Amino acid sequence: MDTFTDQLIDELNLLMKFPDSSLEGLKIHHSTADAAVVATAQRLFDKGLVTQHDGGYLTDLGHEAADAARLLVGLMTPH
Repeated sequence: MDTFTDQLIDELNLLMKFPDSSLEGLKIHHSTADAAVVATAQRLFDKGLVTQHDGGYLTDLGHEAADAARLLVGLMTPH
């Protein structure tokens, strides 16, 4: 993969919404959430980054990905 696809950007954005704490998670409510967000959460689950198809907690790999996403945003944001 050479570029950020729209799906990858959606996944990175959702990872950024997870709390930094491993004691807190994120719940995507299928009845009220946008279908794109539900699909994004499912992809994160399929990749082993979150513990549940509707969010849950970040796995160890998910924490690494979220940390990398936060770092990239920090590097790319003008100060």
